[in-house]
Amino acid sequence: MTVVSKGLVLSTLMAGLLATPSFATETIKAVVIDGYPARALWVKEFSNFFIPEVDKKLAETGNYEMDWQESYGGSIVKPKGVLEGIKLGLGDIGIVTTIFHSSKLPSQAISAVTPFVAADSRVVAQAVDEIAKEFPTMQEEFATQNQVYLATGVVLDTYQVFTKEPASSHTDLAGRKIAGGGMNLRYLEGIDGAAGVRGGLTDYYNMLQTGLVDGAMLWPEAAKTFKIAEVAPYMLQSDSGAVNSKTITVNADYWKTLPDEVKTALQEVAVMYRDHVASIAMDRAAASREAYVAAGGTIVKLSDADRKAWAEAIPDIAAEWAAVLNDKGQPGTEMLNTYLGKLEAAGFTGVRNWEVN
Repeated sequence: MTVVSKGLVLSTLMAGLLATPSFATETIKAVVIDGYPARALWVKEFSNFFIPEVDKKLAETGNYEMDWQESYGGSIVKPKGVLEGIKLGLGDIGIVTTIFHSSKLPSQAISAVTPFVAADSRVVAQAVDEIAKEFPTMQEEFATQNQVYLATGVVLDTYQVFTKEPASSHTDLAGRKIAGGGMNLRYLEGIDGAAGVRGGLTDYYNMLQTGLVDGAMLWPEAAKTFKIAEVAPYMLQSDSGAVNSKTITVNADYWKTLPDEVKTALQEVAVMYRDHVASIAMDRAAASREAYVAAGGTIVKLSDADRKAWAEAIPDIAAEWAAVLNDKGQPGTEMLNTYLGKLEAAGFTGVRNWEVN
């Protein structure tokens, strides 16, 4: 190749390089908060699944990367303070435990007011999230709290009752104080003499140990994680159902600043996280029961007749829930019946029919 031709080639290459635009990756800070500790299933999987999946999606173009700053276990907010924390901008993204906010987020109780139907976190998570996206009510409730709804999560396969003393029937809970996180306390209203005591998952061990309560409603995976067998060695397997209790939200002001590509990544991964966590909850259910027994716990299964009797004894909390929304001009009855229809289509029919005519 001659000197002239080499010069032409070099000039052509340089021209091509100069003509190619140069893009710099933009870094976006995201403060993630939850009041629960990092060992809690949903928090752990936010770190191990949600964050890497968002990073992976953004890496496909290289336009943006996230600077994740995670704060869990009460360093910024307590478990009940995530909703307010995200509203005020103390965090950009949060995992809101919705069962603590029945007055501000009433529609989120849709699965809690329909117990004894579906003990499958995957089915309940998908059905509730679809309801949230088919009806504006749920998203509007979060908008009022200065937040953008991403997806609903279900982290428990089904509620069970863990007690200090043995119980073989729901009627054995009569006269006992049972801790619960919210709407599930109303399940006790059908049992004469049973008293519900409001508490949070991180409080149950101490509440049981100190004698403040005689039992608590939670699920086996959480019982394993928080060592409940040490203070409540009896589990009444009632299989009262999976309940949505976690929702991923984003501060609305922060959301407005995000590029569309980042918004899309967060929305898509939120749905992936929803299904991922629900699947883990189901996969770990049997192992968690075994771990509870290995830790000294005893499991007694509630009979089918007792399950039905308990369900029938509960006040019509589904109709009450729908009526509250209806009175606010929201489609409560339609949401309820559509949700139950989704569960039935997935193969789940409850021992009590909660539909409203």
